[in-house]
Amino acid sequence: MSTNPPSIGDYSPGILSLLPMIYVAWADQVLSPSEVRVLQHKVSQLASLTADDLELIQKWTNPQSPPSRELFQNWRIILSGYAAQLPTAQRISLAALGLEMAKSVSGQATTWTEKNVKSSLEELEEALGLVREETYKSLFPEPLPSLVPEEPIHLDIQKLRKHLDAPHEDLRERVRSLLSDPVFQVGILRDKKDYRDQVLQWTKLLAKQGYGAISYPEAQGGKDDIGAYTTIFEMLGFHDLSLTIKFGVQFGLFGGSILALGSRKHHEKYLAQVGKLDLAGCFAMTETGHGSNVRQLETTAIYEPETKEFIIHSPHRNAGTEYIGNALHSRMATVFAQLIVRGENQGIHALLVPLRNENHQLLPGVTVEDNGYKLGLNGVDNGRIWFNQVRVPRENLLDRFAQVDEDGTYQSPIENPSKRFFTMLGTLVGGRVAVPRAGLSAAKKGLLVATRYALKRRQFGKDFKSPETLLLDYPSHQRRLLPLIAKSYALDAALTYLTHRFVHRDESEMREIETLAAGLKSYSTWFTTKALQECREACGGKGYLWENEFADLKADSDIFTTFEGDNTVLMQLVARGRLSAFQNEFNEDGMVGLLRYVSARFITPGALQNSLSFASTNPEHLRDPKFHVNAFEYREQRLLMGVAERLRGKIKGGMDSYKAFLECQTHLLKLAEAYIERVVLEKFLDSNAQADPEIVPKLEQLAQLYALNAIETDKGWFLETGFISADKSKAIRREVDRLCAEVRVFAGNLVEGFGIPEVLIKAPIAKH
Repeated sequence: MSTNPPSIGDYSPGILSLLPMIYVAWADQVLSPSEVRVLQHKVSQLASLTADDLELIQKWTNPQSPPSRELFQNWRIILSGYAAQLPTAQRISLAALGLEMAKSVSGQATTWTEKNVKSSLEELEEALGLVREETYKSLFPEPLPSLVPEEPIHLDIQKLRKHLDAPHEDLRERVRSLLSDPVFQVGILRDKKDYRDQVLQWTKLLAKQGYGAISYPEAQGGKDDIGAYTTIFEMLGFHDLSLTIKFGVQFGLFGGSILALGSRKHHEKYLAQVGKLDLAGCFAMTETGHGSNVRQLETTAIYEPETKEFIIHSPHRNAGTEYIGNALHSRMATVFAQLIVRGENQGIHALLVPLRNENHQLLPGVTVEDNGYKLGLNGVDNGRIWFNQVRVPRENLLDRFAQVDEDGTYQSPIENPSKRFFTMLGTLVGGRVAVPRAGLSAAKKGLLVATRYALKRRQFGKDFKSPETLLLDYPSHQRRLLPLIAKSYALDAALTYLTHRFVHRDESEMREIETLAAGLKSYSTWFTTKALQECREACGGKGYLWENEFADLKADSDIFTTFEGDNTVLMQLVARGRLSAFQNEFNEDGMVGLLRYVSARFITPGALQNSLSFASTNPEHLRDPKFHVNAFEYREQRLLMGVAERLRGKIKGGMDSYKAFLECQTHLLKLAEAYIERVVLEKFLDSNAQADPEIVPKLEQLAQLYALNAIETDKGWFLETGFISADKSKAIRREVDRLCAEVRVFAGNLVEGFGIPEVLIKAPIAKH
């Protein structure tokens, strides 16, 4: 059997007539839903195709089975080789190229000169829409004029984009191409039912591309790639946050809970269906009466040995699960409940509970209410769910960490109930890894809109004869936007680091990763809320118009600060994690030992407070990353020691540890913020060092702006503790002003480096 690549003579005339269109459709590595529909519909109408032709075309238009790299390159060689023979006038028509190739191998040349065949191919080419300039250039030897006028470049946008896209550059490009497809471009939908139906259809299209199952094992149709899943989740934030959340609930929370908490039998039975969205599901953890306090949920799952069933029950109205995404579309839920076996409460466990039958009718004992219209995310079908003595088989217990035998014997490989509870919740930390990335996408979009507007909107001037001044040339406007752009780059680096740690996690690192995820989720989503508000104000009345996107960006991302854990609660967990790297739970005796440990190990480094560092206002010193890192480390360690001593004093005075923590709550939050800010700076510096050398100097300026702006923002603390002098505080303010002026020159390049597809930027004030 020959292994030589196919040549032009190995294809039928019908296949050759369509090969240019197939090639350009796959050129971006994505066959979008619109392209599939157009190709399959138009091709079926071509009488010139044989049954074998149609079968091969059907194979080549399966979005989950892209052509191999070798086959695609072979197509390019065939097409570009034949295109060189065409007259210049025909070199911009894919239909003309296909017809000439078909005629060259056909024994019935008259078929390929008929007007109806030619017009059908031209209609197909037109229906496929615009083709990228570089795709044409790869086929036709004559260079085309640039589609975009050249502008002065201060910073290489493509290198910035490549830097931010790592380590999933190819996947990000495929998602950009997919989201640019017309089926994803729908106007404003105000009716929540229409909006929800549209988001559901979009989610199904993502599932058909194989993206829903991408984090699942290969045996269940996935690629076992949680890093790819979080990347897709982040990219969806550029399009529609309702779609982002719907995608996350279905494939991340519901499917992820089955993957993380279930055993092989659950994976084999459910995951493939979940990944294809053949089984829609939801994640029912939060109850109306307890919110973030998962340990005290009141829904019960009582095991009945006689029937080998669990009885799921909500004892009263406030014990219903609240704000459950996908509740109206789901047929099944992962329900967290107090597991009661032989009269003994074994704590919170997760079970799969059917909600509806195949006709989408609610099952007996299940009540679901629509949460109705919300501040934002109205494309997500949030609802409340109650259970009244609902029976599910024993096998529906997600039993990776605990099993119940038929006779009601409970067993778990983790004997300590508290450790078992936190282990179960720890497996679901992926949501806190993904959510801030989508929130940052929303902030980036707002920053792009506001910066583009500031680079073309003029206001006031020296006199009536002089041109008005660009908004971004005002120092006050630079102060509003440029530190936010710097912080968005810093957070991008930190969240990429967090994702890498999570993807390559070791069991021994999970508590540290959970602490980091909780802190970065809080710090980043608070930033999103602040950044979007500042961007809206920076656009004045134009920013208040719905068409300019801030209304949806602000409304849809606002909830990010309180779902996947309320930010304030999460930051308390971060502080506790910093106080204890070795204890799994806190009690009075353990706390005293913990405080001794902290006090013995964290001593303020005297070197950080030497007189030169204290008083120096030299710009080189102020911009030195060593000074920035020292400042952030000093603040974190000083706060850690201070909180520990406060807690020890209160406990030694007779106060129980719980009340002591309450009284030190504000100090704990300050410690958590200092820790996260230090991590963000360090990871920003690490990331910059790995960038293309051409862009490193500009990224270093962003890091200087991020660090000095953070010190300036918290100058009260640094002055109170004597880390900086009053003169140095003033010098830092002046240096931030200078950095803003320097960064302003390439600010437009920085936001273009985010890589947001132009078709997703709908705001008229942001149009080029």
